[in-house]
Amino acid sequence: MKRSYIPVALLLAVLMLNIIFTQYMVHQYFYENYTNTIVAAVINVILFPAAFLIYKKGVKINE
Repeated sequence: MKRSYIPVALLLAVLMLNIIFTQYMVHQYFYENYTNTIVAAVINVILFPAAFLIYKKGVKINE
């Protein structure tokens, strides 16, 4: 079967978003903006299941 690179690209995008929001969260925590820190943490928690779903769909396509 032909391999699809779309799930890989989506996972890379989610990983980049995780890195960006984690860095933003640390930055906001350092400057004591706790509301922004919690928002960035919630976004990171939401991105994990999204990445898991993308991975599962990508594995099923390639089987």
